[in-house]
Amino acid sequence: MHAENVTDEIVKTVRSMNRCWTEGFRKEQFRQFIHPDAVAIGPSVPGRLEGKEAYTAAWKNFTENAAIHEWTEYDHHVNLSCRNTCAVVTYLFSITFTMDGQNQVMKGRDMMVLIKTGGRWLIVADQFSPEPAPAAGLCPEKPVQ
Repeated sequence: MHAENVTDEIVKTVRSMNRCWTEGFRKEQFRQFIHPDAVAIGPSVPGRLEGKEAYTAAWKNFTENAAIHEWTEYDHHVNLSCRNTCAVVTYLFSITFTMDGQNQVMKGRDMMVLIKTGGRWLIVADQFSPEPAPAAGLCPEKPVQ
C-alpha cells in the first residue's frame, strides 16, 4: 500500500475514534481503536493513564461531565515508520463544551502513536494539551538559544 493511502487510512482511524467520544460516548466502538497497553497523558489528569480500561474510563468520565457542542480537528500530519506499521500522528483541535455550568472553548494539539496490528490501526500512545499562548519575545520560527 502506498504511503498516501496508509496516511489516509490512519487519519480516517483517528477521526473515527474521535467521533466515538465527541458525538455521544460509544464505549464499545471507542474501545476498538485502543491498544490494550495504551498510555495517555492529558492536561487535567495527573501522571498518565495506563491501559485500555484507564484510557476508556477517562474519556467516558469527560463525556459524562461535559456537554460537547462542537469538535473540530485539522492539520493532520502523519509520520510513518517500521515499514508502515507504526505512525506518529499530530493534529490541532478545537472543542467547545459546557462543564459545571461554564461554557468553555479549548484549542489544542494532539500527538498519537498508532501501530498496525491484526490488520487494524490501534492507538498505543496519546498526548494532548491546550495550545499555549506565544511567549513574549519568542518567535516560533527561531530556535531558542
